Amino acid sequence: MTFECEKQIIDSLPLVEGRYSFNQKMSQTTWFKVGGPAEVFFKPAHAQDLSHFLKNKPSDMDILCMGAGSNVLVRDHGIKGCVVRLGSGFSGIEIDGPDIIVGAGCLDRTVVMKCLEEGISGLEFLVGVPGTIGGAIAMNAGAYGSEVKDFLRWVELMDEKGEIYRLSSSELSMNYRDGNLPEGSIALRAAFGCYKETQQVIKNKIDDFLKKREDSQPIKGRTGGSTFKNPEGYKAWELIDKAGCRGLRIGDAAVSEKHCNFLLNLDSATARDLEDLGETVRRKVKETSNIHLEWEILRLGM
Repeated sequence: MTFECEKQIIDSLPLVEGRYSFNQKMSQTTWFKVGGPAEVFFKPAHAQDLSHFLKNKPSDMDILCMGAGSNVLVRDHGIKGCVVRLGSGFSGIEIDGPDIIVGAGCLDRTVVMKCLEEGISGLEFLVGVPGTIGGAIAMNAGAYGSEVKDFLRWVELMDEKGEIYRLSSSELSMNYRDGNLPEGSIALRAAFGCYKETQQVIKNKIDDFLKKREDSQPIKGRTGGSTFKNPEGYKAWELIDKAGCRGLRIGDAAVSEKHCNFLLNLDSATARDLEDLGETVRRKVKETSNIHLEWEILRLGM
């Protein structure tokens, strides 16, 4: 599928310093390697560029900000409107004593490696979380007993009108796998309160987390990461295993044999295959355990 009226859309967009593309193949952008096109794909050069775009874009154009595409499933008919992706202009890192201020476009792993270099500890758990800091905040990413909300001091946001404001962690009231960001807002940068530690101690933590991830997760496959949230008091993978879904397939969409809370595109799966497989897993878990699994992966588009 492709979107029509490209010239009409181009003529309606404001001049920017960043880059537009049209009918951008989201299968080239997401980790699942599936999904239809984005009608407009915009990489702003910097915050002022993004603000100018939001203030001057067509009023009826929907906006969706996407990070590295690691925890999303873009449906086969694509995304109408504009997908905003923050690039290098939003990837700065500043050190302020034991604290670190990070651009939302910065990759989680890059932040962890910078912390190692500076002898700053606390965020090691993010080394195995694929994606960007903006995405990690939006979903309150967590692993190995830690969550973003445990260290977040404040986040700087841009609203739908292009205005910048700041909220503290307490003002966000973040929940399990939910950053509770105001609707329509885009994270620009954030500050994390960490603590000083020796590089060797930090490196040991990082190595331990990476080994655990490699041993337990299908990190080399086309996957979107953890598929379902852990229900309170339960582990999603155990419920899925109990329901007999380990290795379950629909076409080339499969439940991972290694970690059955991961879905895989084995080769030529469609987004519909993956979503149908996920819904099948949810139904079987409901039948066997009477527990309603909630999607952790964001399903986007049409």
